[in-house]
Amino acid sequence: MIFEYTKDNERLVRRLNDITTSGRISHAYLLEGDSWLDKRKFADTFAKGIMCAKGLGENCGACSMCDKIDHGNCEDMIYVEPEKSGNVINEKVEAMQEQIKTKPFGARHVVIIENADTMTKQAQNRLLKTLEEPPGDSVLILLSENMENLEQTIRSRCVKFRINHFGSENYDFMMDTAKELVDMGISRATFFAMYQKVSGFARDKEKVKALLDSMEVVYRDMLVGGAGKVTSIKTEDIVNNIHLVEIASEDIRIGVSPATAIKNLIIKIGG
Repeated sequence: MIFEYTKDNERLVRRLNDITTSGRISHAYLLEGDSWLDKRKFADTFAKGIMCAKGLGENCGACSMCDKIDHGNCEDMIYVEPEKSGNVINEKVEAMQEQIKTKPFGARHVVIIENADTMTKQAQNRLLKTLEEPPGDSVLILLSENMENLEQTIRSRCVKFRINHFGSENYDFMMDTAKELVDMGISRATFFAMYQKVSGFARDKEKVKALLDSMEVVYRDMLVGGAGKVTSIKTEDIVNNIHLVEIASEDIRIGVSPATAIKNLIIKIGG
């Protein structure tokens, strides 16, 4: 799959490739990136991987679906854009909801909401209904400069990724650490053993946030792939752990020290 900004997002590109080729596609994704990044182009590429008529998830660039997306005339792609005021308003979300109720020409609708973090409170409340009960196999991709401007109820129902945020080297490290912590939590490792994995950067706010994002990705992968196929952990426990990770992220946002937030999380998910 050919993405913009691949150089700084090798791990993210691999993750999105894995999603499309495996067919384990969630109903909603939240992509966060700086304002100068062409997040829509990135999302279009992801959409081509999801919708490619060859069914390989490869964004082949040769089939009619990929060609239509490239030329902006794909019937199954729905774009929600902000008004001149800068906000995505309720009426735009309502119109999108009516569109995805119709039968798609292909396998599914893909909705891209630009500047999703500018949605009004009313628009977010309306969107929540679709995130809770998405019609058919519809996929929603929310693009955001700052996901913290979205309601927690919205964020919690999306698989979250950041574009060009940490750089590939740090992202790889955080993902590996996240997998280790999740595995240790499942095996009921001691608090001391788990905290040793993060003690070197526990006071670094950005690195702890990166770790929490990576842990959520690991848990959601388990959830989408089927908990029983991966570990003995129950589905409801995975869902609960995702919620605990989100609480830790929210704690940091409101001013709790990253070291305290990660300690509290380890206590709850560990032995």
